[in-house]
Amino acid sequence: MPRPPRTGVDEKILDAAAALFARHGFEQTSLKTLADAVGLSKAGLLHHFPSKEALFEAAWEQSRVLSRHVADQVAPLEPGPARERRALELLTDIALDRPGLVALLFRSMTAPGEDPQQAQDELLLNEMFVIEPEKELARAIRIVGALSAMAVLTLLANQEGDKTTWRPLILATCYDALGHREA
Repeated sequence: MPRPPRTGVDEKILDAAAALFARHGFEQTSLKTLADAVGLSKAGLLHHFPSKEALFEAAWEQSRVLSRHVADQVAPLEPGPARERRALELLTDIALDRPGLVALLFRSMTAPGEDPQQAQDELLLNEMFVIEPEKELARAIRIVGALSAMAVLTLLANQEGDKTTWRPLILATCYDALGHREA
């Protein structure tokens, strides 16, 4: 069972590791690559997390904690555009601050079956957007499109180093992808 992350160094390690796991998958991500990404030796990385498996589990768990937080925040809102906008705002803010963790969470859409608890991740997204994908295919596709756009655009915003300018544009793009128009 992964331990809760300490602030600072562990959060940076988890985010960098999550990004690598999301991009390459668990099997193709080496401990050396993980250590290099955070500027540590393998021994230094193992001081923070006892194994690659523990790091992987901690990254998935942190992604789930963040998504559960969003689901809890939007739960009191009625289903509809306002709830969806709030979910997008919260997810975008997390993605701008922790892009690796969000990429790992969204990997469940692009690499089905890699994580045994993937169904829980999908249920959280369905809960946020109040949808039954098998009954609302067009809407499910719009949601995946909005979340995919958010993932790509927040990564670009992080590369450009201008999150403040990008944030409203990302939200407008995602909201539009859901079929809602800005007022």
